[in-house]
Amino acid sequence: MQNRISSFPPIIDNNSKIIILGSIPGVKSLEKQQYYGHPQNKFWKIIFELLNEEFTEDYAERINILKKHNLALWDVIDSCERKGSLDSEIKNEEANQIEELLEDHPNIKAIFCNGGKSYKNLQKILGKNYKIPVFLLPSTSPLHTVSFEKKLEEWKKIVEFLN
Repeated sequence: MQNRISSFPPIIDNNSKIIILGSIPGVKSLEKQQYYGHPQNKFWKIIFELLNEEFTEDYAERINILKKHNLALWDVIDSCERKGSLDSEIKNEEANQIEELLEDHPNIKAIFCNGGKSYKNLQKILGKNYKIPVFLLPSTSPLHTVSFEKKLEEWKKIVEFLN
């Protein structure tokens, strides 16, 4: 029997316009108790580049910058069993209450999924014909071998919804 792991609470407020959904934190993120805590994950580099913000390692500052730009962050999986950090190792998963979160935050006008697992799970949770647009973005994980430049180009879609 593998250890059961849990997601973090959502980072969201009443000004959030966009939510980015991952699958569930990896080992390094769980150790640090931070979203995208693995030093090789490109999430924060991409976000800072998109928002024209100066990069920082300070987690509290990272969260402040997300909120300043009306970005929310959460995971589609509330808890699961997993050995290591691979999404393909996820078993016995329980979904987060995405629909309730969206109902409680009507300003959210687009959902961006960080990788295929997040996107597939969200389709199961919300169904295909949800009322706000859902976009699949290439995973920021170091295991996803698409170049940083290509990931950044795809992730630029987010900026359109922030204006």
